[in-house]
Amino acid sequence: MTASAHVLTVSDRSARGEREDAAGPVAVAALREAGWECPDARIVADGAEVVEAALRDAVAAGARLVVTTGGTGVGPRDRTPEGTTAVIDREVPGIAEELRRRGLAETPSAILTRGVAGVVGESLVVNLPGSPRAVASGMPVIIGVAGHVLSQLGGGDH
Repeated sequence: MTASAHVLTVSDRSARGEREDAAGPVAVAALREAGWECPDARIVADGAEVVEAALRDAVAAGARLVVTTGGTGVGPRDRTPEGTTAVIDREVPGIAEELRRRGLAETPSAILTRGVAGVVGESLVVNLPGSPRAVASGMPVIIGVAGHVLSQLGGGDH
């Protein structure tokens, strides 16, 4: 796969420089290893409007796949799913369901993730939790289906 991917790390603390981004680099490394062109992760603060703007920027920059890490929980500032829903045209719930299923096999708290997945134009957007372990577990799912999704979005056969 030689398409462009972007990773957005959604974290108030990382955006303020108080905590190193540990999850974004895991996603970037997985994408690059799978053959995707992917710049380093972009760190943005929590909040639906910030996430929405960053997703729109990534798609406008040509990203065919955008993976977010963080902001999918139930905390007051965890609004990544809301920002994502404002951008996507159609949800692809099976991806988010499988990510939750795999996460639940590792930790009971995975059931609390509210991440979504969907398409906007000819791009796929997927939310992952902010833990490096959840990202490492989820990236094979995303990489495994992303090429097929993009082919279908481009008019390819099922």
